[in-house]
Amino acid sequence: MSTSVRVPPGPGAVLPPPLARAGRLLGRIPFTLAVVGAMVVVGAATQSLWSPLRDRELLDSVAYGLPALQEGRWWTLFTGAFFALVPAQYVPVAGGALLLIGWSELRLGTGRVAVASVGGHLVGVLAAALVLLGLTSTSWDWAGRTAAVLDVGFSAGALCACAAATATLRPPWRGRLRLVLVLYAVLALLYVGLLWDLEHLFAVVTGLVIGPLLVGRRPRPALPTFTRHEWRIVASTLFVVLAAVRVLLYVTPSDGPLGATTRDADAFGVLVGAAISLALAWGLSKGSHRTWGIAVALSVAAVASAAVLLTLQLLAPDELGADGQVVSSVPQLAVDLLLWLLQLSVLVVGRSAFRAGSRAQARAHATDSDRDTAVTLLETHGGTTMSWMGTWPGNRWFIHRGPGSEPLGYVAYQVHRGAAIALGDPVGADATARAAVLQAFADEQDARGLQVCFFSVTQEVADWGTRHHRRALLVAQEAVIDLAQLDFKGKSWQSVRTALNRAAKEGVTYREGRLAQMPRHLVSQVRALSELWVSDKGLPEMGFTLGGVDEALDPETVVGLAVDEAGKVHGVTSWLPVHSPGGEVRGWTLDLMRRLPDGFRPVTEFLIASACLSFRDQGASLASLSGAPLAHAGDSTAEGATLERLLDQLGQAMEPLYGFRSLEIFKQKFRPRHEPVYLVFTDEAALPRIGLALTSAYLPDASLRDVARAGLRTRRDAAQSSR
Repeated sequence: MSTSVRVPPGPGAVLPPPLARAGRLLGRIPFTLAVVGAMVVVGAATQSLWSPLRDRELLDSVAYGLPALQEGRWWTLFTGAFFALVPAQYVPVAGGALLLIGWSELRLGTGRVAVASVGGHLVGVLAAALVLLGLTSTSWDWAGRTAAVLDVGFSAGALCACAAATATLRPPWRGRLRLVLVLYAVLALLYVGLLWDLEHLFAVVTGLVIGPLLVGRRPRPALPTFTRHEWRIVASTLFVVLAAVRVLLYVTPSDGPLGATTRDADAFGVLVGAAISLALAWGLSKGSHRTWGIAVALSVAAVASAAVLLTLQLLAPDELGADGQVVSSVPQLAVDLLLWLLQLSVLVVGRSAFRAGSRAQARAHATDSDRDTAVTLLETHGGTTMSWMGTWPGNRWFIHRGPGSEPLGYVAYQVHRGAAIALGDPVGADATARAAVLQAFADEQDARGLQVCFFSVTQEVADWGTRHHRRALLVAQEAVIDLAQLDFKGKSWQSVRTALNRAAKEGVTYREGRLAQMPRHLVSQVRALSELWVSDKGLPEMGFTLGGVDEALDPETVVGLAVDEAGKVHGVTSWLPVHSPGGEVRGWTLDLMRRLPDGFRPVTEFLIASACLSFRDQGASLASLSGAPLAHAGDSTAEGATLERLLDQLGQAMEPLYGFRSLEIFKQKFRPRHEPVYLVFTDEAALPRIGLALTSAYLPDASLRDVARAGLRTRRDAAQSSR
């Protein structure tokens, strides 16, 4: 029987990987470790780790606050940072410093995090003291009480460092974390209102201001740009916060800056109100248009009632509670009014994110907007490379029916600025049936007083328009790859082969499938990629013929991911099915295309090439790279000159933001054949309205001024970065 003895590793021994990683991590946060270590050492030396500081005379000598500064104890600005009032507070104080400052030091570096945390601590303490000094001459009870309080801890410095470190994050995480920090600071001050809550608010604001300066950027106050998904998350989160605030106020009444809250709330009413808020949050997270309407109506009613009640409370005398304390509904009403106003603003500004209708609504409008019927007709008769875009929920559907009400074909369309814009070719059994669908659609929209145009249509519709005395304008060239003989051989394919070979060397693999069926961590990365792209543009996601992640989650849509060995997604493409008669998928059309800015460089070439090879092996005959919108503006024909100029100007303004024309040049790497894509319209008089309608279709919530402003900013940033 042998006995093994474990010998401690010597100086030259190799540490196990987890210990080595932990050692490297700790080596990157020396300032954080110094702060936390100082807290522990000082706490042990002064016995504050086991003896409450607030019950000892030492408090007056080390704690900061307005009384300490008025009595000349300036050193407390520094000594107070290493204490906690009671032993139990050392866990959140030291633990919070380790987490917040440690993370910030990893993002900013040691020198900059030291500046942010020490500066934020000093600003928070001094600014709070100055504000309270100015308010002590008033009759504000809260100001008088708070001005006499002493405080310890380094939480203001930790929050300032965290707020400053958000400048190193990419959108949308930058906006998310900033929103959390600001909500915490504001709500804590309004509802709780302790001295450190006031210090925290100043510290967070300081961090948000100095963060960009620390990373070499100029602060640029601007509202974040959200995707549809982000608007839904923000709106639903605010309703969750509203529910939580209702419950917390009932359980722990506050005595903050606006006064003590009442203690006579009805538990049943509180729970019902919280349940309604949670139900609305659930519906808003799904993008439900009906829930959005209910939420807007409720928000308007809540704002009006809170404003009226707040006015009455301000005019009414205060009441005494059972314990003799002055109580009032003012603080609860005031913060409720603030939250409801914020919620209403989010719902109105982000209204385009809440367009999902219910199944009952779809059945109620079955005569002209039945998506299920449209999909069935498409799978039965087949369609063009653009047809699946017409099945997206944001469209309407004109169903052309026979004498027995049987559906014969359909047109997908949208209505903007008095114009009905048909998207792509009609779907029908043959050319004769499709012509009948076109004429019926045009007749009905004309009867409604709408201008009619057919956008992104093929030569067949252009010829139909010519026969019916309509105009046809070339607006794009669709890039189509024939897959049967695709092999990427020859000098002209060198860049594509390089991308494939480099991916193999760097461990980047191609993953294909339905996004909705992929693991959650991959879906979340795809969302983050899309939200990063949208946030950097300064404009919302485009719609109409351009889908986002919501459309990529369609179970009929295929996505391709470039994933490295660590499971990190470097890029994503989505492909829409192209149907032949009988439901067979004969090809795929490229839609969503996103890449990680600092990821695998030739990821787009790799994704498209890998998808084409996969589709070829599955028996598909073509892959369409689409015709980039606004990348080609016609042939300068007299009848299309007005619209051409408008689209060309819009394309130039949006090129720095969306890169459509650059994308069109990029597609030539795949040696596609080109198919003409047309706009068919009535006559020259309709062109101004059609041009505005197309702008609204692609950017329903952005004006031309927004586009121009964002374009100028993008050009300016690009010029500065190139210097």
